[in-house]
Amino acid sequence: MTQSNGNIAEAIRMQLARRTFLRRGSIGLGSAALAATLGPTLPLGNIATAAPAGDPLRQPHFKPKAKRIIFLCMAGGPSHLETLDYKPKLVEMHGKPMPESYTKGQPIAQLQGQRLTCFGPQHPFQKFGDSGQHISGLFPHVGAIADKLCIINSMRTEQINHDPAHTFMNTGSSVSGRPSWGSWMLYGLGSDSENLPGFVVLTSVGNHGQAQPIAARQWHSGFLPSRHQGVEFRSTGDPVLYVGNPQGVNSQQQREIIDAVNELNREHDQVVDDPEIATRISQYEMAFKMQTSVPELMDTSDETQATLDMYGTKGGDGSFAANCLLARRLAERGVRFTHVYHRGWDHHEGIKGNVAGTAREVDQASAALIKDLDQRGMLEDTLVIWGGEFGRTPMGQGSGRDHHIKGFSMWMAGGGIKPGITYGATDELGYNAVENIFHVHDFHATALHLMGIDHLKLTYRFQGRDFRLTDIHGNVIKDILA
Repeated sequence: MTQSNGNIAEAIRMQLARRTFLRRGSIGLGSAALAATLGPTLPLGNIATAAPAGDPLRQPHFKPKAKRIIFLCMAGGPSHLETLDYKPKLVEMHGKPMPESYTKGQPIAQLQGQRLTCFGPQHPFQKFGDSGQHISGLFPHVGAIADKLCIINSMRTEQINHDPAHTFMNTGSSVSGRPSWGSWMLYGLGSDSENLPGFVVLTSVGNHGQAQPIAARQWHSGFLPSRHQGVEFRSTGDPVLYVGNPQGVNSQQQREIIDAVNELNREHDQVVDDPEIATRISQYEMAFKMQTSVPELMDTSDETQATLDMYGTKGGDGSFAANCLLARRLAERGVRFTHVYHRGWDHHEGIKGNVAGTAREVDQASAALIKDLDQRGMLEDTLVIWGGEFGRTPMGQGSGRDHHIKGFSMWMAGGGIKPGITYGATDELGYNAVENIFHVHDFHATALHLMGIDHLKLTYRFQGRDFRLTDIHGNVIKDILA
């Protein structure tokens, strides 16, 4: 063999040895990632540097007050002026011109350039509970639990149309494609449930006003590993499509199919080392477990008649009440984040009648969820949130109200929240949040804090940058913490 041929042969041997090392090394890394997924927990730390691609379950940064979140999302933008923000001055100003000092140069959706007239609250408020919280008389059931609520009347957001406003509320960004905060929560803490998804979405449709559409990307995982995206459970029919066995296939056969597919996926992962393959393996396993867990979850025959009456549902009827009951059952089974949408709050017209009708759809069940969690000893470590993507203008839009981002209301309960207080305020006409402004970024930072997460450290490196739910903003609002 000539020296030239010898050099070529040696180069080939080196190249093969390097390829073998890299391939075997990637197998080891892939196996470690899978083992981490199925194995013990690790400290949360700085997500960007402390965790392998397999994304193991982690411990919180500090002792959490809450273990789970249930977000009752009133999609469409409920008017704070007919729900939680008492404005007697606006009653006096009804029908009079809106002072230009409030609105000049301000973003107003459909009302831009129109004559602006004050539109007083269409229903009276009452004081409820020993705390004397002002709540619309349309919500007697919520009023009855006023002493357990923290009402926030100084919310502020940045997007004035529905879809981007939902995107901002759910992801902390107006840019579509970022991870939802349910996905961030699941990524940071993992799930307490072995046989249900850690992030579940439920939706219902109201009968009073426009049913605001909700896109599935509102619960997407964005650039986080796809195992962290929300799973929508349908309220009627099969709760999860295709989770049942095909006709003629029993559980044993299904188990054998999944084992075979997962083995093929593992073999493929040894070659390509793709983190999403670990997700695919875990999701096949979860789907198999859900074939048993989901029917049991949806079967409410074990609920007492008193419980069903408290919520105002028999279960499984697709209503907001049925979904609230289901949210409690999911919480009992370790689901980390449950997002309950009620698509019924877009009241550009006929707000007096429509808001009354929508309030009847949600009032009883919202309060029942709080009472039910409380009597089961779960409210203290379950954070429940009620509110929409923005509020409504104090100016009239015919017989309704336009979108409003400068000040609106939500309430929170349980999970380390101080009960029986009202935090923040808008001005006397309900236009601007002027006292203790509570921005959406602050809202996210505070919710993460209650879950034991430092929002500054929950990061993920993507495209050369460390991202977080609160971006470069957000403060924990300690005044509302118990």
